[in-house]
Order: sequence, then structure tokens, then C-alpha cells
Amino acid sequence: MRLTTMQEGEHHVTVPRHNPMRVGTLSGILADVATHFKTTRDDVAGRLFS
Repeated sequence: MRLTTMQEGEHHVTVPRHNPMRVGTLSGILADVATHFKTTRDDVAGRLFS
């Protein structure tokens, strides 16, 4: 699945539809999104999973 945001510039991220997703894969996705938004991986995870 490919997700796109236009906030703070256009950014695309591809999220595999595996169940379960490997921890390293999730970590990489969170790091990529955090880099785009100039924040931390923990902040992104908190926003998604809280």
C-alpha cells in the first residue's frame, strides 16, 4: 500500500500488507516518516498508536 502526504511537501511511503509486519520494517517506515516531518520516530509512533 502506498501512502502520500502533501503536508510539509509531497512524501510517499510504501507499507507492506504483511501480517504480521516485521519489527525492522515498521521501524524503517516510522523513521522515514519522522525524517520527513522533522520529528522523532517515537513521536510518530505515539501519534499513530495512542
